[in-house]
Amino acid sequence: MSKSPITSPLPEADKKSVGAVLQATLVDLIDLSLVAKQAHWNVVGKNFRSVHLQLDELVTTARTYTDEVAERAAALGVSPNGKAKTVAAASGVPEFPDNWLKEDEVVAAVVSALAKLIERLRARIDETDKSDLVTQDLLIEITKNLEQAHWMWQAQQA
Repeated sequence: MSKSPITSPLPEADKKSVGAVLQATLVDLIDLSLVAKQAHWNVVGKNFRSVHLQLDELVTTARTYTDEVAERAAALGVSPNGKAKTVAAASGVPEFPDNWLKEDEVVAAVVSALAKLIERLRARIDETDKSDLVTQDLLIEITKNLEQAHWMWQAQQA
């Protein structure tokens, strides 16, 4: 089915631009949840337990917002695409290292990933300023929560 069975309250041009923003956000959040889970399984060191648990919190946040973003797209008549090959091709989350990592390496990688994602989200907030304030509000909420997580991860580097 190529034509959307869901109609949108947005003009077609706005639907297209907002749909692209939501799709890009979707793949970034899916990848963030995968990166955080990869780190969760491979972190080692004296602060293993606290970093391990904090990574699960990040996974939960990413997965929660993944669903909200996908459902926002669907509500606008934009079919969300969270397939693995789509995420691999389009994510802006930095590559996460393989193998076991000391907790300070994991923390640094998570700080970097969150910083990049926040940068991308802030640009998307600007992109939706005129086209869809409802989507912009969702992006602001996501950014607020990821900035809080970013602060908490950075605090471990002090």
